Amino acid sequence: MVDPVSRRTVLASAAAVAVPLAGCGTGDGTGPAAGTTAPPTDGGSPTAELGTTLVADGFTSPVGVVPLDGDRLLVADQPGQLILVDGGDTRTVLDLGDRVVDVSGYSERGLLGLALHPAAASNGRLFLRYSAPRRAGTPSSSSHTFVLAEFAIDPATGEVDADSERTILEIPQPQSNHNAGDLAFGPDGYLYVPVGDGGGAGDQGGGHVEDWHDPVPGGNGQDVTENLLGSLLRIDVDATDGERPYGIPADNPLVGSEGLDEHFAWGLRNPWRLSFGPDGRCFAADVGQNRFEEINVVERGGNYGWNVREGTACYGAEECPTVTADGERLRPPVIEYGHGDADVSGIAVIGGYVYQGTALPDLRGAYVFGDWQAQGRLFVAEEVAEGRWPTGTLPITSGDPGPMLLTIGEDTEGELLLGTTRKSGVSGSTGAIHRVTSPE
Repeated sequence: MVDPVSRRTVLASAAAVAVPLAGCGTGDGTGPAAGTTAPPTDGGSPTAELGTTLVADGFTSPVGVVPLDGDRLLVADQPGQLILVDGGDTRTVLDLGDRVVDVSGYSERGLLGLALHPAAASNGRLFLRYSAPRRAGTPSSSSHTFVLAEFAIDPATGEVDADSERTILEIPQPQSNHNAGDLAFGPDGYLYVPVGDGGGAGDQGGGHVEDWHDPVPGGNGQDVTENLLGSLLRIDVDATDGERPYGIPADNPLVGSEGLDEHFAWGLRNPWRLSFGPDGRCFAADVGQNRFEEINVVERGGNYGWNVREGTACYGAEECPTVTADGERLRPPVIEYGHGDADVSGIAVIGGYVYQGTALPDLRGAYVFGDWQAQGRLFVAEEVAEGRWPTGTLPITSGDPGPMLLTIGEDTEGELLLGTTRKSGVSGSTGAIHRVTSPE
């Protein structure tokens, strides 16, 4: 059995001196003790009604949106197109349809994420995440290859040079699902890359290694020695390291100990969307298995429990530990909701942002997020000193963004953008970008 526990001694020592990491906050991701009954999700959170206005439509499945500058937006459309939104006009500035696997019908693969380099206005560097057919080095049993690539973008026109692609990272994906897909530069200038557990269900089966928790088979979420799955990676795209086309930050938690140096945190299932708050803390929305959805404040060397735990509950067993066999704490989420909860409920969490805009002053400083089954509302949570953050519903009372929420973005003014669709699969042209406003 693969037992990646020796690196925990290093992490425990680091935790004991409590050295904060710039860019990912100084707290410890506090939440209710794992295994306890969480407080109600409603009550104690900010309340507001929302409106939405259409920014652009005609997309298939807009899964990522970032501002290029001012009012211009870049949108990642899942079949493989990068689309520039400029006022009321849209145009495709890069088409990766011939490099991305077929995503017709229901699929979690495709063009999944994008991030502009912090100095993109001057250096024209763009980073994309997409699902490619199996490449050299990807086992024949794998579904596809995860690709992180760099492209050259002209900041003035928004055009992307398709021939400029430089592969940064490739990861074999055992199954077609749980691909995560987001990208985000932290305040520290490093690129954060959330990676799912490899797919299937329960973090087990082909392509899923064994871990230290014997009662439940698998999995990649609790392993940091065999592959990069089930983790949040952190790399330096402004450096190289031997044959690697990227550098490893010297303070990554496994540098100098057992484990792959790219790991920043682990114990994740399918961290679909990632953002950084104004204080530098890193918020990751981790899609659950069958019962619970969660938001984690992710920190250096943190273990977020999967597949020992799903949220604050045991997964696959009646009882489970709150620490690893070597004493490493399994960190609970700060936000959690169930698939059958009365108010805040859903089936796949869509991560959001700590709101910094001006259109909704009652929400400023609160964390706003949603669920794939949008049903005409978003969610909001407000931080508390201890325990899970109280969470409530924000009804959308004007505008019609559509029934399926795919992503949440943030414009240059801190206002929220919704990527939505009216199709449950990757087809048609009902996808749209909406801006969240106060209601009419």
